Amino acid sequence: MWTFFLWLVLFVIAWPVALLALILYPFVWLLMLPFRLVGIGVDAVFQTLRAILLLPARVMRGPARA
Repeated sequence: MWTFFLWLVLFVIAWPVALLALILYPFVWLLMLPFRLVGIGVDAVFQTLRAILLLPARVMRGPARA
């Protein structure tokens, strides 16, 4: 929602720049997509390593109480 309001402000101030941003947005999104996918993969690896490293502590703690 905030992005839309910022775009409206930009449209009022400098409409050619706002239209250019509107046209270029899908291309920028496509260029950023591989980086997002790599970020998701790296985050998954770190979460897996964290779970493996913390598993002994979770096993020693015992069952969770409600």
